[in-house]
Amino acid sequence: MNYTESSPLAESTAIGFTPELGSITPVPSNETTCENWREIHHLVFHVANIFFAIGLVLPTTLHLHMILLRGMLTIGCTLYIVWATLYRCALDIMIWNSVFLGINVLHLSYLLYKKRPVKIEKELKGIYQRLFEPLRVPPDLFKRLTGQFCMIQTLKKGQAYAAEDKTSVDDRLSILLKGKMKVSYRGHFLHNIYPCAFIDSPEFRSTQMHKGEKFQVTIIADDNCRFLCWSRERLTYFLESEPFLYEVFRYLIGKDITNKLYSLNDPTLNDKTIKKLDHQLSLCTQLSMLEMRNSIVSTSDSEDGLHQFLRGTSSIGETRWQSRRTQAHLFS
Repeated sequence: MNYTESSPLAESTAIGFTPELGSITPVPSNETTCENWREIHHLVFHVANIFFAIGLVLPTTLHLHMILLRGMLTIGCTLYIVWATLYRCALDIMIWNSVFLGINVLHLSYLLYKKRPVKIEKELKGIYQRLFEPLRVPPDLFKRLTGQFCMIQTLKKGQAYAAEDKTSVDDRLSILLKGKMKVSYRGHFLHNIYPCAFIDSPEFRSTQMHKGEKFQVTIIADDNCRFLCWSRERLTYFLESEPFLYEVFRYLIGKDITNKLYSLNDPTLNDKTIKKLDHQLSLCTQLSMLEMRNSIVSTSDSEDGLHQFLRGTSSIGETRWQSRRTQAHLFS
């Protein structure tokens, strides 16, 4: 068989080297497949990945989901740094995981800060626990609501919160904190207002449709009273930026108006009875108290009409249908 003998120069040319560079050792090209697997990494590497896996499989419905997720990622990054520094000696792995560790520590700190216990003033704790906490209003949101554009004011016994046909209803919205107030029309007693109840919820509802109106009733402090007072305009702007709190206020004011309607039917209701009704009444009555008070005005020319209204035809346990039938009788 014939063959040609290869020369050293030809061999060097075949492998891509010039004669002048023939003395340099050739570098093998990168392999695309792994023929020889390396040994398994240290246990620290695997523990770090276990923490990553635990953080990723945590259910999002868990109450502290984000805090636990960031905690697991922080531990995993820390173990990665230990592994890369002590067992792998890989500077790039250590640097990248240090960056990830810093990000997770900052996010975890922020989440823990948001979960910090929020102290509510002792005087406001009662209305929070009775009105807002059952509706799952967070303490920090309640503190924002009560800490900026509202103030606590005082009325001595006998002082007036509002005078009929004189005081504007556009200025404020208040919740009674302490004491008792008496609502009357032309000297005739209508009902009482007890702590943790809105003082002027009917007027607040009415001014959403009509501006520049006056109180149609007189509200006088029956004891030394303290109440939380919001600026109506600033409260409205704040609620527009907080849709959840806006719905909470709609519900609370609607329920408060319903309680006042029951009180009108039975002026002997006391605070304990009102507390029991809180668990039974729902936002089923959208009738404005302004309309109710207008009905008083329309029948006030005759003492019989006013006394008929004050006596009422319903007891505490009557249904909404019976209450509306009584109101329809007054309007007729």
